[in-house]
Amino acid sequence: MAMAANDIESLIKQAFPDADVSIEDLAGDGDHYAATVVSSAFNGKSRVQQHQMVYAALKGKMGGELHALALTTTAR
Repeated sequence: MAMAANDIESLIKQAFPDADVSIEDLAGDGDHYAATVVSSAFNGKSRVQQHQMVYAALKGKMGGELHALALTTTAR
């Protein structure tokens, strides 16, 4: 089952209320997305740590409901 872009955005915003989140459906199939997340929560974190934080916010949906996510993160 595919995951809607607004569901991805909602999960990320729950974890990072100050985040600017942009989601793009790359293939139009609801399975392949690109996300850009900008949050002050990323300050002082490495890129790997930032990505791990976003994956944790997705609550285990990566690899299941959410097949692929190209992720770009930036600290505020």
